[in-house]
Amino acid sequence: MLATLVIFLREGVEASMIVTILLAYLDRIGQRRYFRDVVFGVLSALGLAAAGGVAAYLTIRHYDGSKVQTIFETVTFLVAAAVLTGMTFWMRNHARTISAELRARTEAAMSKGARRGLFLLAFQAVGREGLETAVFTLAVVFSTTPASAGLGALIGLVLALGLALAIYRLRFTINLGAFFKVVGVLLMVFAAALLVDATENLQQLGWLPSAGGPLWDTSRLLAEGSSLGDVAHSFLGYVQRPNPLELAVWLVYVGVAVLLFLAPWRRRGHQARRL
Repeated sequence: MLATLVIFLREGVEASMIVTILLAYLDRIGQRRYFRDVVFGVLSALGLAAAGGVAAYLTIRHYDGSKVQTIFETVTFLVAAAVLTGMTFWMRNHARTISAELRARTEAAMSKGARRGLFLLAFQAVGREGLETAVFTLAVVFSTTPASAGLGALIGLVLALGLALAIYRLRFTINLGAFFKVVGVLLMVFAAALLVDATENLQQLGWLPSAGGPLWDTSRLLAEGSSLGDVAHSFLGYVQRPNPLELAVWLVYVGVAVLLFLAPWRRRGHQARRL
């Protein structure tokens, strides 16, 4: 639940921020009549991403317990971790300039045919967030229960929409640099958890060595099958009986990724843009 909550909160805030910037700019230049085209683009993108995610999940369910499912899950884990890492670093580098970039793209879209251009701009910008969210959600569903993942997604989405409404209607100010910094670190930990799951699957498939027996057994203290254990496993990468390779993957990824991710903020934290 925690994994999808953080993902939907983060992706929801970014998508909402994009829509808010577009609508606010159109309102400022007196072009509110194009609001509908932006909304249509957003809804179309979200619908396509949701349909693709559901179709992929329903398709792979037919191979439950098979080698095909294990391979598909492994690929999903690896792709989700890679996209998650790339997306988090991209936002780190663009949080201060995203408003100016979107305004420039909006002006270009309106000069080429406002209705179609704004629809495509909203579709493309929000569609990327939707596809990323679909991939991440698939990865979470494979490592936890669908009910838990769904509840976390709902809570995260409600929080993101509430924050977006406060920004647009109440002119609420949010420090984007600080927000994406905190959430980015959390998502790096989640990416490490996905890599641990991928490592476990690759070992089951015989594509990676087992690297020896378990280092310890904490099943009596916190079983992976328990509610808290499920949250710890899906979000933190907790394994009750980890082997050396699983532990090494988690430690190396978190150590390197978080260090690289936080380094720019230590130098330019005071320049964080506020929306």
